[in-house]
Amino acid sequence: MNKRFYSLDVFRGATVALMILVNNPGTWSHIYSPLEHAPWYGCTPTDLVFPFFLFAVGNALAFVMPRLEDAGNAVFLKKVFKRTVLIFAIGLFLNWFPFVDWENNTLVFKHWVSAENPESGVRIFGVLQRIALCYCFASLIIYFFKIRGAFYIGAVILLAYWLLCFLLGSGNDPYSMQNYFGVAIDKAILGIPHMYKGEGVPFDPEGLASTFPAIMQVILGYMVGNYILQKGTNYEMLSKLFVAGSILIFTGLCWNMVFPFNKKIWTSSFVVYTSGLAVIILCILIYLIEFQNKRGPWTKFFDVFGKNPLFIFVLGGFVPRVSGLIRWKEGTDATGNIIYASPLEWFYDHICKPVSDNLKIGSLLFAICTVAFFWLIAWLLDRKKIYIKV
Repeated sequence: MNKRFYSLDVFRGATVALMILVNNPGTWSHIYSPLEHAPWYGCTPTDLVFPFFLFAVGNALAFVMPRLEDAGNAVFLKKVFKRTVLIFAIGLFLNWFPFVDWENNTLVFKHWVSAENPESGVRIFGVLQRIALCYCFASLIIYFFKIRGAFYIGAVILLAYWLLCFLLGSGNDPYSMQNYFGVAIDKAILGIPHMYKGEGVPFDPEGLASTFPAIMQVILGYMVGNYILQKGTNYEMLSKLFVAGSILIFTGLCWNMVFPFNKKIWTSSFVVYTSGLAVIILCILIYLIEFQNKRGPWTKFFDVFGKNPLFIFVLGGFVPRVSGLIRWKEGTDATGNIIYASPLEWFYDHICKPVSDNLKIGSLLFAICTVAFFWLIAWLLDRKKIYIKV
């Protein structure tokens, strides 16, 4: 990426670092509230991570789109569809990997659909799958309808999604998990065995219906990246971006009154609000890095994450799964049952947890150590000029 826009690398890298931090606590039972997702309605700092990443995908798209447009339709479509399929397949691979689970001290193969429990199986959707689909649809919309058309199409998607949530939702609260119209669509198309069940019921926070408003996140990121490319680093660009971000935040807050912020169904107000915050934070980074030249260890720390963002994110899901396969006898509990430990569990229990009686501190320390571990990998890749593109 051009050195003039180093701030975009830092923004993307900071998003990846925060994503690793919030996804890897020592224990999910002891987490500081800012590092938790909102239970349903609302928006915490953790809820900003995924929309910021989609926004960054749009930023990056602005830099490659001119080359794709020059290459012609055939090259463009091949590039976009190939990348979409690859990212989606990697996400599906991670959901299934490592293909075996420990059950009663025995490694058992993870079937596509469990024979013992027909409602259990491999989840189809996830974070990478949503990134793939949003990238694909946003790229197609921007390429064929240009930036103005993409903005109007995105706006229509957000308004139509709001209307569908309201009209097709049931009960007094059409936006609740039980009444959200997207659940029925996911059950019909994906099937219950292939849906997320972390909420206690079949409900996929990266489901089909809620993917559509997320497309606008990529489109808005593209618009901002394209505007920076056109205007260059000057105060007119920065001031207009700041105003645009403020308008988006204000619009999102107003919309929140009737269509509440909700990451799990990716409400339209959530898209507008988080995109506005992304613009404001990017403005701050541009001012500090490009205008004031405030570069140093802090920018380098995030920069290396931004050089291999998808690879580091995938590695962040791969390593804990591999670690979970390795385990040994740690001792016995009060009833005589054998306690087993994996490498990461041992590290948390013996290194991080004893640091303080406040278990949240040990859990946070584990997450920070995880970020440091993946930063070291990202730094080594950057030092050797290895950039893994998907």
